[in-house]
Amino acid sequence: MPGASGVNAEGSCEALCRTLVSQKGLQRETADISHSVLYTSLMGLLLVTDNEKEKLTVGNGRVGLKNIGNTCFLNAVIQCLSHTRGLRDYSLLKSYRDDKFSKEETKLMEAFSQVLSGLWDVNEGDRVVNPRQFYNIFKDAVPYFSGYSQQDAQEFLRFLLDKLHTEINRRPYVRRTGKEPEQTFARFRISEEAAAMWKKHLERDDSRIVDLFSGQLRSSLHCSVCSHSSNTFDVFCDLSLPIPKRSSSAQVTLRECLELFSQEEKLDKDNSPMCERCNRHTECTKQLSIQRFPQVIVIHLNRFTTSRWSISKSTVYVSFPLTNLDLGRYGPVDCGPVLYDLYAICNHAGTVNMGHYTACCSDENGWCFYNDSSVTPVSENQLQTNQAYVLFYQRSNSTTIRK
Repeated sequence: MPGASGVNAEGSCEALCRTLVSQKGLQRETADISHSVLYTSLMGLLLVTDNEKEKLTVGNGRVGLKNIGNTCFLNAVIQCLSHTRGLRDYSLLKSYRDDKFSKEETKLMEAFSQVLSGLWDVNEGDRVVNPRQFYNIFKDAVPYFSGYSQQDAQEFLRFLLDKLHTEINRRPYVRRTGKEPEQTFARFRISEEAAAMWKKHLERDDSRIVDLFSGQLRSSLHCSVCSHSSNTFDVFCDLSLPIPKRSSSAQVTLRECLELFSQEEKLDKDNSPMCERCNRHTECTKQLSIQRFPQVIVIHLNRFTTSRWSISKSTVYVSFPLTNLDLGRYGPVDCGPVLYDLYAICNHAGTVNMGHYTACCSDENGWCFYNDSSVTPVSENQLQTNQAYVLFYQRSNSTTIRK
């Protein structure tokens, strides 16, 4: 297959880099100058190898997916993932066959790759791909999605990425017995603590899914009684953002959603964790920020809210930038601009009980609207609607692989 000749060289170099990072702890936050030079040199070699690799030959990708019974949620998400170039090329080259160390069979990954092969067929054969085999394998893995009732696209995305990761995890499965001792990092800087927690995560979970979609959130707690501050770090594959409450005719911006997500929150004693210094539950403040930025950031606009008696949907219009979304202000202090460009949108039209999912995706020739089997060009000024539900952004100012 075109491009396959570059895969082994790339894999060997990348494997060496991973070994050094995981076993020697060579990270730019903590390494001395000699280690930093070695790390940077190896990363440079990896990038050169990637650039010299023969390009994968694909079609234009403007192919629809058959709806096999209320599966618009699946079709919309697959089209968005299909336009995630790092995942698409990895799937079409079947690099996971050489990459995996997991004991899991790659049944779902193979079926996913087969769907993408149909969507990007260079011979431009069928203009509609049937995802039935993929869906059947997915339902066997996640019985929650059995049947033909309406499903949530963001939930499907989370389950799908998790199952694909499990199959292609580069780390062999090790059964853990008992609770592991908690580590303390009181004497370390926040960046060192975060890097140590990320390294620990990669010792168990390391796949192409992690390479592309995984980031790290920092949750900062500040005790209102003793002023003690502590941090916890969690891995995320998408950001679920609240939408500021407005009337249905009003408009908000994605930045306002991000500000609401990251604003300081007051917690009373009943809802707060135990203060490490006071050794009791106290009033405190909590604030979220992005500690490590992923290559692809998936932003979920939380349009569905659950009350005691019902579920409601927000139809507020949320405007979002198509290019140069700067998330640096929501990251570590003085991290500078962190820019992202939009490449796919999953839309939801309708109500809680009756709705329909579609996708808008960009390629070299512009944007297209994917409505199950129908694919039509769309202009940029038609992308922003009050139906936008999940936004897919690719980092644009990243020149190195951060591990």
